[in-house]
Formats: sequence, C-alpha cells, structure tokens
Amino acid sequence: MRWHAELAWLGDEVAADVLIEADGERFATVRPGVPAPPDAERLPGLTLPGLANAHSHAFHRALRGRSHAERGDFWTWREQMYAVAGRLDPGSYRALARAVYAEMALAGISVVGEFHYLHHRPGGAPYDDPNAMGEALIAAAADAGIRITLLDACYLTGGIGRPLQGPQLRFGDGSAGNWQRRVDALHGAVGKNGRSHARIGAAVHSVRAVPREQIHAVAAWARDRRAPLHVHLSEQPAENEACRQAYGTSPTRLLADAGALGPLTVAVHATHLDDEDIRVLGTTMTGVCMCPTTERDLADGIGPARDLVNAGAELSLGSDQHAIIDLFEEARAVELDERLRTHRRGHWSAGALLAAATWNGHSALGWPEAGRLEPGAYADLVTVALDSVRTAGTTAEFAAESVVFAATAADVRHVVVSGRPIVRDGRHLLVPDVPAALHTAITELTTAGPGE
Repeated sequence: MRWHAELAWLGDEVAADVLIEADGERFATVRPGVPAPPDAERLPGLTLPGLANAHSHAFHRALRGRSHAERGDFWTWREQMYAVAGRLDPGSYRALARAVYAEMALAGISVVGEFHYLHHRPGGAPYDDPNAMGEALIAAAADAGIRITLLDACYLTGGIGRPLQGPQLRFGDGSAGNWQRRVDALHGAVGKNGRSHARIGAAVHSVRAVPREQIHAVAAWARDRRAPLHVHLSEQPAENEACRQAYGTSPTRLLADAGALGPLTVAVHATHLDDEDIRVLGTTMTGVCMCPTTERDLADGIGPARDLVNAGAELSLGSDQHAIIDLFEEARAVELDERLRTHRRGHWSAGALLAAATWNGHSALGWPEAGRLEPGAYADLVTVALDSVRTAGTTAEFAAESVVFAATAADVRHVVVSGRPIVRDGRHLLVPDVPAALHTAITELTTAGPGE
C-alpha cells in the first residue's frame, strides 16, 4: 500500500507531500517532500497516526441521550446503566459493540481499550465459556476492523465492605484468585488462536469494588505479564470519603501500597486528588486517562490534568460512556477545561494534545509500536478534511491547531488500521450502515426485558 498525504503530522511538525508506504501491517517508509507518484492513493487534508481510545465501556453507548430527562447525578445514572447491563448476552453484546466500534473507526480510532466487567450471566452464574462476554468484544473489534486491548476488570464488591447485588452479580468472580484463573484462560486463548488484533490487560474496577487485600493479586498478574493495568480512580468525592473511612487513606495511596501503581498502570479520571495524590502518581510514572466528555456529562468535575503531567504522569484520552465519540473533542476539552479552572489559556500545544490522542494512548493500552507515522510502526492513519465548514480556511502552518480546536469526528475521511483500509471517503468499508447497526442493536437492547 502507498499513500500520498497532502499534509501529515509527524510528531514534531506538519510536513507537506508525504509519501507513506506499508509492508503488511507496518509502515515501511515515511518521506516528506515527495511528489505524488501515480500509483499512490491521494490523502487530501491532514493525515495523523491512528487515534487511541484508551477508555471505553461499549454498552454505555445505549444510554446516549437517555439520561438527561431528569436532573439526577452520577449515582442515578449508574442505576440506568445497571438496567442496560442486566439485559445483555454474548450475542447482543457483540452486535452492540460491533456498531460502537464501527462508530469509533469512523471517528479515526484504530485501537480501543475496553474496560470490561460484564462477565457472567444475570445472577452471576458463568456462561459455558466463562469468557463468552469478553470474546464477544474481541470479535466485535475484528468485525469493525480495529484493534482492541481487553482490560478485564476484577469487580468483587458493591462498595467497600458491601456485597454485590442485583445486576452487579454479573460482574463478580468471587475472589481475585478466581479472576486470575478466568483471565489466564482468556489470555491463553487469544495468544493460541493468533488474534493479532487483540491483547489482554487487567483492571481494578475501583477501590470500591476490589478489597485492599485483593488488589495486589490483580496488580501482580499484570506485572508478571508486562500487561497494562487500568483503574477508575477518585472519580467521585464519595469514593475518597468511603476509602478514608474504611482504610484511613486516599484511594491513590491505597493503590500505591498495594503495588498497583507504576509505568504500566493508567488511572482513569483521577478527578478528585490532593497534592500528595498528584505527587504519588507522578513519581511512580503512572499514566492518567482523562475522559472530559463523560466527566462533564456526569458532573464529575475537572481533573488536575496539567498538574499530573507536570508531576510526571503521561496523558491519554478516552470516550468512556460515549456521550459522544470524538477524540478531537476529548483533546481540546482537556485544554479548555483547564482554561476554565485557571482562567488562563495555553496549557497544551496542539501537538501535545495529538500525542495524548495517538502514541500516548497506544502505549497506555500496551501497543507501544503504534501511534506514530514512522517506519516500523503499525500502519494506522487517519486523514482529516481541511475543507469542511469547520476547518475551511486553514493553512499548513495551522493545520494541527485547526484539527485539534475546530475539527470533529465528522471531518474524518479515511482510516487505515494495520495497513488495511477501514474507512474511505467517510464510509465504513466493513459495516455498510453504521447508524442502522447502532439503531437496531440499541433498540433491541432497550426494549428487551431483564435477562433476555
């Protein structure tokens, strides 16, 4: 495959007339300043590495637009989420995730980190294949043409010191040891079957959902396999208060004491932190994934992203509950939210925000060989139009700024994942009608009875 990009972001600059060649799944050459050869596919606009959605709950997409009719808060939204969770089975989960991942592909996303805790049947009994739900997500990513890191979450309690109840029973394995055995089987099956588009990571759902004495076992599983470990951290003040009451310390310090922080760990949200929490995350080189559209949709708050990065954390981005799926919006929201918090502009350059959306996200998901337009990297690219009503009038000098601060997912024109064209001229090549697929999957799910 050969492509000729009108403009391409190469990590430190926007270059013109960039010839990009791939050998199989990897880039072979990336050369700026080359006239367009007749056999290369033209890519008008700005071409970027594939985007990485570092935090996703695919089934939450069914709630888009349905949780605003009443005022509510995070906790009432959670009850609506549980109702949806109670209705899914492997077949309906694959259909929904296939459509959601296709929507991601249309938005330029080449890899997703699926934070997966919907493991078992309603009531908690395992499926005949205890990993049937995880396998459905892996298959859905293949259906949609993107890569996936399945972040299999340990989820054992319904709150600190409280048993799982109702829909939460589907989430639990009983103990971290049982979780390890189930995930070992999934890890082995993915490797044995040669599904190169999928990797398995680990997750501690939260300090609310995994007791202190069992966090270490999850962290050890990830550390032994050099796999990413993700954790919801301090999304709500109530989580911090409960942790301090039960353990006498903050969630961040609890995770540190359990050996769960470090360069392979990503703290998701990290919204309500004190100065010591920020210092601990930074000095351990723990990554942080911000999900601004979710954090404002649920009125969670504005996290200290700039302070975390200054302390040593690496920033990645996620669309989480998919109020929208648009990593350009997530990227600019990090800067714009910081402006609201500090009353100052200019906390991140466009390049730094693109890095968060590309190679930082891939690294956070255990794909360090992706997210860059350079030889040897996975051949992922996304081309963004510079002639839409949002981006028209820009120049090469300001192309990166125009994409970060003005473009939307609707401006994505072409997407290639692992050398394979997935989106061409804004049309998904594997899922012909993505809106119809979403409509069908969500309608069937939201009109089904519990457990159907």
